[in-house]
Amino acid sequence: MKAPVISAWFGRGQVAAPPDIESAALRSDRFRLEREGDWRRLEAILARMEKGGLKRIADEDLIALPALYRTAASSLSVARETSLDAATLAYLEALVQRAWFQVYGPRQGFARWLRGFLLGGWSRAVRALWLDICIALFVMVAGAIVGWLLVARDEAWYYRLFPAGMGETRVPGATREQLLETLANEESAAGLAGFAAQLFSNNSAVCILAFALGFAFGIPSLMLLVHNLALLGALLWLFDTQGLVVELAAWLSVHGTTELFGILLSGAAGLHIGRAMAFPGKLPVLDAAAAAGRRAAVVMVGVVIMMIVAALLEAFPRQLVEGTGARFVIGGTMLTFWLAYFFLYRPARPAEDAALPQGPA
Repeated sequence: MKAPVISAWFGRGQVAAPPDIESAALRSDRFRLEREGDWRRLEAILARMEKGGLKRIADEDLIALPALYRTAASSLSVARETSLDAATLAYLEALVQRAWFQVYGPRQGFARWLRGFLLGGWSRAVRALWLDICIALFVMVAGAIVGWLLVARDEAWYYRLFPAGMGETRVPGATREQLLETLANEESAAGLAGFAAQLFSNNSAVCILAFALGFAFGIPSLMLLVHNLALLGALLWLFDTQGLVVELAAWLSVHGTTELFGILLSGAAGLHIGRAMAFPGKLPVLDAAAAAGRRAAVVMVGVVIMMIVAALLEAFPRQLVEGTGARFVIGGTMLTFWLAYFFLYRPARPAEDAALPQGPA
């Protein structure tokens, strides 16, 4: 046993730290003192780089930056393994994070990235998926035809494909007036903003699902496209029974040319990854999937933009614009714009992108 320090009971003395805590403190101090010089130098270089003063940094500091980063990362690893004090650990984690961003982080800001994305990057990524787009388009058309033929042969298929809720008037047996009422325009825009948000959420979920399912060799993505377009085929059949298929096509075209194009690209992006995994070519499977995933991810970022546009078109012009001709003009204009942007607009490829290795097409 150890004798108590009486003076400490009255606050006039200091209680000696236990040997294990004292040795840990000494070990932490020694560890920090041995490496603190490199940490401070790295911190000073990072501070100047973060302030945009890259030109004022000496060449020897820039050359030493990777080695200093690795030294700090090694120190962090040792600090975690040996359970050094929390302050040293927090300092090293922040320092290594800042250094990683400066050494390996992107060299362009958001504005520059967005400009490159809209002015060529997105359309190039879409054109790179041309084979997958052709396959997905064939599947979508086939799905619409199958949906039409199924309900034309047996109306019970309509309820299997298009479950009718309470008050739903778009069902077999509906009159021409009832179907026309579903295509009528709204008199005001009140409440349509919330409607647009709901549409964006729903359509984006479908697109992301079509993309995500591509990892199973693309087959679930194609099945999802068939199912969605079978619904459309059933709806076209229903309106055709009352001679309203043209009016329905005009009503759908306002947002459908954008929405269906986005769904097509989502399915093609998912299929692109699945096809790269099934047929990686000369690359290892993981490398081929990674290259396809990077290309497909660019396409999906653009699809989100398309879903925003589609939701706005569906909530406002489709609900407020009256007349088959006017609706066809809006839908046709959007389809022409997307086709021209993706397949006719071909700016020069940046030199840094051209140097990147390409995965299998």
